[in-house]
Amino acid sequence: MKILRPAIALSVLILPIILIFYANYQIEKSARNNTYQAASEIPSNKVGLVLGTSKYLQNGNINLYFKYRIDATVTLFEEGKIAFVLVSGDNGNKDYDEPTDFKNELINRGIPEDKIYLDYAGFRTLDSVVRAKEIFGQTNLTIISQRFHNERAIYLAEHFNISAIGFNAKDVNYNYGFKTRIREYFARTKAVLDVIFSVDPKFLGKRIEIS
Repeated sequence: MKILRPAIALSVLILPIILIFYANYQIEKSARNNTYQAASEIPSNKVGLVLGTSKYLQNGNINLYFKYRIDATVTLFEEGKIAFVLVSGDNGNKDYDEPTDFKNELINRGIPEDKIYLDYAGFRTLDSVVRAKEIFGQTNLTIISQRFHNERAIYLAEHFNISAIGFNAKDVNYNYGFKTRIREYFARTKAVLDVIFSVDPKFLGKRIEIS
């Protein structure tokens, strides 16, 4: 029994680390050769799925993840690489509305309002990806976010039989994005566990046609 206790304790410490590395490997493998930096090189798709984030930081400054995703979406639309934009994000309460913030900024940047669709129940990446198929009828997608996020979304899309590619928005510098990068390892682990345990989106609902 005395020998078993240290072995069990060691396993408790090591197994989560192994799972984190396994999840990271699986996600990077799934996304290999499926993300693009240049609009000129990416294939066209009818719909670009923009993964939401907050517009502002807690200090009131603009969130660069938001700004760069807007820039990337506008570039794809202007280059004719997407015909419609589906913004998926959190609208958890009346004072926090990621999709509408994206929509207003995209309109300000010249994308017509009738080319923009909003998914208010994209509470996490799995919800955004699955709802793009189940609610908005898309089985081919261009996902728009930073590369690390695109890779995780593509992994999830593959599991749900969605053909997805990613257009990588400009990333932030190391110091700005340090906490986000650390959280990403745990988000990737959660994504793999969600696939293993067949987790579904929080909400589905009526179908919406993008046309």
